[in-house]
Amino acid sequence: MAKSNDTNEKRGAARVAVVAAGVVSPLGFGLSETLDSLREARDCVNGVTRFSVTGCRCKTAGQLPDERLLERRCNGAHARRRHRASHMVIQALGEALTQEPQFKPELTVVGTTSGGMSYGEDYFRSLNRNSSLRRSPTWIANYPAQKPVIDAQEAFGISAPCQVIANACASGTNAIGHAFECVRSGRYQRLLAGGYDALSELVFVGFDSLRASTPEKCRPFDRDRTGMVLGEGAAVLALENLDAARVRGARVLAEIIGYGISTDNFHMTQPDPSGIGPRQAMERALGSANISADVVDYINAHGTATAFNDAAEGKAISALFDRVPVSSTKSMMGHSLGAAGAIEAIISLLALQHQFLPPNINFHAADEDIDLNVVANEAQSAVLRTVLSNSFGFGGTNASILMRKFEA
Repeated sequence: MAKSNDTNEKRGAARVAVVAAGVVSPLGFGLSETLDSLREARDCVNGVTRFSVTGCRCKTAGQLPDERLLERRCNGAHARRRHRASHMVIQALGEALTQEPQFKPELTVVGTTSGGMSYGEDYFRSLNRNSSLRRSPTWIANYPAQKPVIDAQEAFGISAPCQVIANACASGTNAIGHAFECVRSGRYQRLLAGGYDALSELVFVGFDSLRASTPEKCRPFDRDRTGMVLGEGAAVLALENLDAARVRGARVLAEIIGYGISTDNFHMTQPDPSGIGPRQAMERALGSANISADVVDYINAHGTATAFNDAAEGKAISALFDRVPVSSTKSMMGHSLGAAGAIEAIISLLALQHQFLPPNINFHAADEDIDLNVVANEAQSAVLRTVLSNSFGFGGTNASILMRKFEA
C-alpha cells in the first residue's frame, strides 16, 4: 500500500471531525480525570461491590461509584427509576454538550451488549420468589438496550433517531465507525456516536464460568497473563462534517479517517489463532483512510489479557506494523464490553491531543511469542499524528478505527 497523507480528500469523500467528547469510566468522570489517570498509570480495578462474587474465581472489576454516578441526576421519581446505564450515558453526553451546546445531531448511533441487564435480573429473581411484582413496570420499561440512550437524549432535549449496535465487544467501535461512514458519505452532517455498558451479575458470572476472567491482575500481552477483568462506563463523541464544523467555528479535536471491520467465524469465543480477523480489520481501516501502516504512531489494542485473544492480536499487529508502540488500557479499567471501543476511542483522542502514549500497566515479562513494542507500566511522551484503536469480540467480530491529529 503506497504511503499517503491526504486520506479522504483524495477520494472526494467528506472529512469527519470530532468536535466534542464525553466519558465516564473507572478512570474518571470526564476527560480531565481520565487524562490524569492515564498519565499517572492508575490501577482503577478493585473488589466487586455491586453483587456477591463468593462463588467466582474473579473478585475484581472496574466499577463506577454510585454516589458520584447519581449525584447529578434530576430529582423526582422518574430519574430514580432510571437504570445506572442511563446515568452513565447522561453524564457522558452532558460533558460533550457542554463543549458544543449548539450541536444538533441528525442521528445517534450507540453500541452496547448488556442494556439494562441488572433490571432483568431483578425481575427474574422476583418471579422465582413468587413475590410482589409491584416494581415490574420499572424493571421492564428500563431494561431495553435503547432506553439509556433515549433517557440521555430526553435529558438534553434531543429528538434524533437512535440506532443501537450490539455486536459483542466490537459494538462501541462499530457505532463510531458506522457514524463516521454516515458523515463521510455525505448523508449526514452531524451525528452522536459512542457506547455504554453497566456491570451486571449475569455477564460477570458468565465470563467467570468460561474461565476468561482472572483471579489476579489483568496483564495484557504479558507472558504470565491469566485473563481479563470486566469494567463499565459510557462514552459519546460528536462527529461532524469537517467543512461544516469549520464554517460555524467549531473547535476540532481530531479527525476520524478510517474504519475497518471483519468477521473470522473461527469459534464462538476464540479468535482464529492466525490473527487473520484482526489483521483484516486493521488492513481495511488503513485502506479506508488510504494510508500505509508506517503512518500509524500508536495502537490502542483490544488487549483483554486472555491467552488466545492477545496472541491473535499480537500476531496481526506484528505482521502489519514495525515496532509501533502498543498498549491495552483495559489493564487500568477493565473491559467494558460494548462501551470499550468508545472509551478507548476517547483515550486515543486524548493521546493525540496531549501527545503521549497511554500505559499498559501490570506488564512484567514479555511473551516471546508476541513481538510487540508494549508501552510498559508508565505513560510516555511521544509525537503522535495518527493512532489506531482496535476492538475484537466473541464470534470473531473485529473492528478498527483510525484517528488523526487535526492540523488546520
